[in-house]
Amino acid sequence: MSSSLKIELRSAAATAGFSLLRVTSPDRIGAAGERLRASLAAGHHGSMAWMADNAERRADPRVLWPEVRSILMLGLNYAPAENPIATAVSSQRGVISAYARGRDYHDVVKKGLRAVAGRLRALTGAEVKVFVDTAPLMEKPLAQAAGVGWQGKHTNLVSRQAGGSWLFLGAILSTADIAPDAPESDHCGSCRRCLDACPTNAFPAPYQLDARRCIAYLTIEHKGHIAREFRTAIGNRVFGCDDCLAVCPWNKFAEAARDQRLAARAQTANPPLRDLLALDDAAFRLRFAGTPIKRTGRDRFVRNALIAAGNSGDAALVTVVIALLADASPLVRAMAVWALRRLTDADTAADHRRPDEDATVADEWADASAPTFQA
Repeated sequence: MSSSLKIELRSAAATAGFSLLRVTSPDRIGAAGERLRASLAAGHHGSMAWMADNAERRADPRVLWPEVRSILMLGLNYAPAENPIATAVSSQRGVISAYARGRDYHDVVKKGLRAVAGRLRALTGAEVKVFVDTAPLMEKPLAQAAGVGWQGKHTNLVSRQAGGSWLFLGAILSTADIAPDAPESDHCGSCRRCLDACPTNAFPAPYQLDARRCIAYLTIEHKGHIAREFRTAIGNRVFGCDDCLAVCPWNKFAEAARDQRLAARAQTANPPLRDLLALDDAAFRLRFAGTPIKRTGRDRFVRNALIAAGNSGDAALVTVVIALLADASPLVRAMAVWALRRLTDADTAADHRRPDEDATVADEWADASAPTFQA
């Protein structure tokens, strides 16, 4: 039954746009829970408290749903048409991570999962639950256990069969008994390109990520001010970072994503920094509607754009940066001070200095006015 059932399910998955489907059981997550606990103990999760709050549930899918008997892991290729590392982007433009340039993957993957889950329910009568980053579930270790790919040294999944490093994951938990597939083994070997490519040295060791140093975390998840030590390294990245993914040699087998819903939109394809700096909340929501970017919010996004502006060397942005010195958000004001000092000099910055009740903004002004300003 399992063999013919898998054939039916893989056919349904292909029809729904997925690149592959593999099956594992909830008891095959292995030592992933121990690695998670060690990472949390080291504080590598940064401000993502939800990871610690649900650590035990993440470590065992049976805690999440006691009735689960099998887990279907599905992968959807989102490989960009051009490798981000090989594509030269002007410093006057903001770089947005490949995964966020099209429609929000949560919507795309979940719709496909529901179609496959519906087919499974029709064939077996089993109960099903679908998840796409929406529950305390360790998708990457489960995907490795199912044979979808393996967690590379950059901690992301790598697939030899579909997408290389460019793969969205979705999970279907079911009460059906389905024979598990063989797990995938590690094929990183001695390669460390992903580790060496990281602009902020976010990998304390192979297979370990310190999110607090990761540009993707800093520009997307981190809600506060971004520490000065990371700002220059962020360059012109305004949402996420693809460097560790893009350099992976296994990407030579990746084909560009076929699902047009994931294709880059004009609004997200390396947009001019001037346009991004001019966004108010309404314009931000309109421009990035239906994309993952919208969930970050205007203030954090403009904070990122100001860091990119400060790194651009483009004096033509000074006028719009000065306008943001009076922004309602202290996140924006602080980075406007930093960008102004990077684009001008201490005397020019001093001409625009103003008192600020926010301590971080006030500190930025003090540092910007100092003759030995440190970028």
